[in-house]
Amino acid sequence: MNKKLKITNRQKQIIIGKILGDGCLETVNGTTYRLKIEHSVKQKDYVDWLYAELKNLATAEPKFKLHKSYKRKNSGKYWFNTAYSPSFRFYGKQFYPQGKKVVPKLIKRWLTPLTLAIWFMDDGSVKSKECKGRILNTHSFDRISLKRLQEALWSNFKIRTNLRKQKDGAQIYIPASEHEKLKKVIGRYILSSFRYKLG
Repeated sequence: MNKKLKITNRQKQIIIGKILGDGCLETVNGTTYRLKIEHSVKQKDYVDWLYAELKNLATAEPKFKLHKSYKRKNSGKYWFNTAYSPSFRFYGKQFYPQGKKVVPKLIKRWLTPLTLAIWFMDDGSVKSKECKGRILNTHSFDRISLKRLQEALWSNFKIRTNLRKQKDGAQIYIPASEHEKLKKVIGRYILSSFRYKLG
């Protein structure tokens, strides 16, 4: 499908959150793009929720992707794609200007509580059982992208963050002192299966 799709404001927020997180935009010609959503089968409820939210944009219902190397039950992937459409081109050009995912300057305008919640469900984690600090796993982003994300979190929600250097990049660290702010901003959007991440 290459026709334009009607994307609601709520869907735009979810799509941007997914692109910041584990979702990716794919293109074969630079004109039309599709959003690919793939998670562990353990997160089936989350994928089903995303599909319900984006159903009019999808090509088919979610599918299991089990590999021969997977020997245990509940192992493998659960995924679906949207249709290829020029409706995603703007986001493709913003987030993948040179083919590698980056964070665009417009992120301050786009980072809403719902978008942050989707991003957190995808890439958020707990620092430790003893600490209320939270982590956004942003290893794949360059320094400019990380700075833009930090500025957006502060500008939009007054959430202070630090960078934690890792071997393969850097994480955005949300200190324990900012934990209640984070909960207040995104708490109502977090699915029950991800509540453990928020505390």
